Amino acid sequence: MSKALRQRAILEVVEGGPVSSQEDFQRILKKRGFEVGQATLSRDIRELGLVKANGGYVVPSGDNSSDPALPPVSRLVREFVLGVRAAENLLVTKTSIGSAQPVAAALDGEEWPEAIGSIAGDDTILIICANKKAAKRLEGRLQEMLA
Repeated sequence: MSKALRQRAILEVVEGGPVSSQEDFQRILKKRGFEVGQATLSRDIRELGLVKANGGYVVPSGDNSSDPALPPVSRLVREFVLGVRAAENLLVTKTSIGSAQPVAAALDGEEWPEAIGSIAGDDTILIICANKKAAKRLEGRLQEMLA
């Protein structure tokens, strides 16, 4: 199963209440079909910004959003983008299954001047650019991240 699905499952577990230990996390996740090692779980906890409070791991207070902070866009592109192709002023970006939306959210968060907006499905992102030149510039930037 994908990292994005695993991390979403971790957030769902924490939303149900604090989890006292990483061992408890591993046991709960295993019941949900995620076999997770300690190193992977620690990395996920750090990336999701979870903190250990008195009752266990929780989403930090003061953040009204239940959405985790996304990893850097370059990392998401390297891990999940399979290819980028310009078509006039559009970029068609193929991702692994289930990864298009988090990648699109990270790309949108960059607020690059070339991109007017994006639409994400399950494994494809359509990025709308102002013109062909802007699409080529953005395609080059994404290709560099893939290299």
